[in-house]
Amino acid sequence: MSAPLLLWVILLRWASPGGFIRPGRTWQHCTDLRPLDILSEAVPAGGLARGMRVFQVQGMRGFQLSSSRPRALGFPASRLFIHCDRFPEEFSIIVTLRALRVPAKRNEYIFTLMVEESPSVLVGLRYAPDKLHFLFWSQERAGGWQTRVTFPNVSLSDNQWHTLILAVSGQSFSLTVDCSIPKDVVVETPFPASLSVRRASFYLGNRRRRKGVFTREGNKQKSGRKHKAPTTCSSRSVTLWDLVSIPLLPLSQGLLRQLVLLPGADATPRICHAMNFKVATLSVPTVLQDVPAKPVSNEVLKHPYESDMKVTLGARPRCSKQEKAQFWFNASRRGLYLCNGSTWLSMLEVQHRLDYVEEYQNLVTNSETMGIEVFTIPKVGLFAAMANRITPPGSAIYRWMDGKFVHYQNIPTHQAQSWKYFTIGKKIFLAVANFEQNERGQEFSVIYKWSRRKAKFITYQRISTHSARDWEAFVIEGEAFLAVVNHREGNNHNIDSVIYRWNPRTGLFETNQTIPTSGAYDWEFFTIGPYSFLAVANTFNGTSTKIYSHIYIWLSGSFQLFQSILTFGAADWEVFHIGDRVFLAVANSHSYDSGMPAPSNFYAINSSIYELNITAQIALDWEFFSVGDDSFLVVANSFDGFTFSVNSIIYRWQGYEGFVAAHHLPTVGCRDWEAFHTAEGSYLFYSSAKEPLSKVLKLKTT
Repeated sequence: MSAPLLLWVILLRWASPGGFIRPGRTWQHCTDLRPLDILSEAVPAGGLARGMRVFQVQGMRGFQLSSSRPRALGFPASRLFIHCDRFPEEFSIIVTLRALRVPAKRNEYIFTLMVEESPSVLVGLRYAPDKLHFLFWSQERAGGWQTRVTFPNVSLSDNQWHTLILAVSGQSFSLTVDCSIPKDVVVETPFPASLSVRRASFYLGNRRRRKGVFTREGNKQKSGRKHKAPTTCSSRSVTLWDLVSIPLLPLSQGLLRQLVLLPGADATPRICHAMNFKVATLSVPTVLQDVPAKPVSNEVLKHPYESDMKVTLGARPRCSKQEKAQFWFNASRRGLYLCNGSTWLSMLEVQHRLDYVEEYQNLVTNSETMGIEVFTIPKVGLFAAMANRITPPGSAIYRWMDGKFVHYQNIPTHQAQSWKYFTIGKKIFLAVANFEQNERGQEFSVIYKWSRRKAKFITYQRISTHSARDWEAFVIEGEAFLAVVNHREGNNHNIDSVIYRWNPRTGLFETNQTIPTSGAYDWEFFTIGPYSFLAVANTFNGTSTKIYSHIYIWLSGSFQLFQSILTFGAADWEVFHIGDRVFLAVANSHSYDSGMPAPSNFYAINSSIYELNITAQIALDWEFFSVGDDSFLVVANSFDGFTFSVNSIIYRWQGYEGFVAAHHLPTVGCRDWEAFHTAEGSYLFYSSAKEPLSKVLKLKTT
């Protein structure tokens, strides 16, 4: 036989059905990039599998899985891997779930892939308090071992819906929660290039074990030891934290809405384009989709999910953990309310419209008031902290009693500029920004802590500041931060402002980052989707108020410059949302440049709402609030170049027209606005920087 003919025969033999490659096992079939809906495959056509129930929570439907018959929640992997019996080498797993609180030292499986005759987990995903574990099995000639990749600081057990995207490629593992910044892990052991799924089955919410019965990993190993593989296999485990053997419970009390395997691709770009990242979907079983079953003739719509709802009528009932998820109908206000375990949340009520604003209370203060902070201490009541200018007597805290504010506590301050209320766990804090030195020539701003025993705020931590103007408290990825605006040091306005991080070990705030600022007045923290931002209002650089204020974005453990906006003596930022749109308003105070001719009026200056423009005088503060379906902005106008007796203005959002002036309010040296609500109604509270009198205004609605 000639060489070309021999080569032709070999190639024909290679390509024939009886040749070297078995039918249905080509490389093309093993890289099918269609999404594989694991959850839908477990649902029989026209019904539910035994051990599955459908519930609707927070407007989304999901499966509740029972562990009494774990095998009933499984199906052969061959139903998904039709053309190939190998698990993809590169893939994404997309999960949407709602998990309840997991007891300490407990894990719950989201899914597993297991061979019928072996207790080993080929592929699995499970979560514990603040952790997510991905498991996979590696096989070699000498044996096999199970690898565990752990993602710490992943909080899922908060009774909220979350969407997880786990992308796997070789030694790289990436987890994205609710389309936030991915958590990346690189491990020594890569995901196997050829993981056989012959005779394997998928199991939902369990490891083929019953609830309450610990698996081999849970009850045969001491804490800290590595997981023992079966028979002669060696064992090793990869994690970012120390290895701990933990008892297991199935996912029996949470809800599972989406479980999809996407071979050969990172699913993040396909998922993270939606507005509601937590419930973004790639594929959801039909029974969980948001269209109720059509009625026969005139029957009431039948929903394929269960609901346990109780509605209370009459006077306002108690709302505690026992009444959580129960409804109350208020006939007088024609409103439906839901108990969240502590307060009644409005679900449906007749929407009020703002008619006019009336003067409600004149509050004589210790001295001129530079700022107000209104806050609620749980189980205690509503309070207002006034940042008073003169020392002594310092600043005062007022408590809302019988429909008005009454004096509650005096706190020594030194030309206080503002207060900030915040909590860390069960601890309650109130921080004051002091502008001047104390009697000893020391310049401190002070953090006070609420004493439940004394029912007072007591000194907790002193922090060295320089003519502090403002505090901003915020949380990023579960960590608490506190940022102070330093205005100037002596005559130098170009100094650093400081961001402090809470150290849970010492129970103190410690310096985390410094940011250069110029005569800064205000910090404003806000989030857009998964990203965190911090905006600073720069006012004066020593020669001019025409300077850039900056917006910073949180990346890799610190704030980095994101955008600069030209401002004119910026005194305040306010971020607010109307629908899906995000607005950023700046209060420009005045225009001054030592190198330019003096204008006829320093204070005739525009404040800006990006993308809108509103004319004000010397504006020092914005406050956003809503009444019914209407959105409002109130601006604190302080001085028009001639007098401090100027009108502050409430602007109403008019859609296409933008913000339109709706109400003019006479104020004197207005410095700060705060909006708050009580059971009796809605109010505005303003402080005066020019007289020892603040006013509470009540919003009258129709």
